[in-house]
Amino acid sequence: DEANLYYYNWVQHNIDIVNEATDSKVGYVHIPDMSAQGLNEFVKYYYPQLKKKAIIIDDRGNGGGNVSPMIIERLNRQLSMWGMMRNSSPGPRPEAVLVGPKVMLVDNYSASDGDLFPYQFRKLNLGKIIGVRTWGGVVGIRGSLPFIDGGSLTKPEFAPFDADKNKFIIEGSGITPDIVVDNDPAKEYAGEDEQLNKAIEVIMEELKSWPAEWPDVPDFPDKSE
Repeated sequence: DEANLYYYNWVQHNIDIVNEATDSKVGYVHIPDMSAQGLNEFVKYYYPQLKKKAIIIDDRGNGGGNVSPMIIERLNRQLSMWGMMRNSSPGPRPEAVLVGPKVMLVDNYSASDGDLFPYQFRKLNLGKIIGVRTWGGVVGIRGSLPFIDGGSLTKPEFAPFDADKNKFIIEGSGITPDIVVDNDPAKEYAGEDEQLNKAIEVIMEELKSWPAEWPDVPDFPDKSE
């Protein structure tokens, strides 16, 4: 099965496109699902890119799971101060904060917890969402009732509702992006990812209003008197 190799090459190709288009200023992370593999991919690519000036989070094709709150918590960390140690560069506090704009890519295969992920991203004002409307299936199931003919029956067990409006959300409607871009199949087959290109365009524009660099350590106070 060469699926993992195809996936790896696709991710690396996207990273190369983003690096080339942004002079390596912008990071890129694809999260394939919200289970162990998705967490592994997030950890593998997100933390090494924390010193990038911005990041593109790709939720396209995310098959769901249950770990989106863990990833959102990392993305939602807010800079409260800078810290320094002798003979070292300054760093953000809390640690593991990406100080810069974020955008998210979604498509019609962003499903289940892959639907809930962009909902939380928008709710917390983490950045713009780009692509096409997500799948719209967030009523969860667990276990199954077996039949003697080998079939099974599942029933709805979980569903999210809005923290403010107290109504059920997403099911049957999905998440509509802030910027709708539908990849042309012919162009995509030829290697052109219009959604990714739009994400690069948007985030580079947003970078213009962010500080250019991490700050230098300020002058030490004179306490000789």
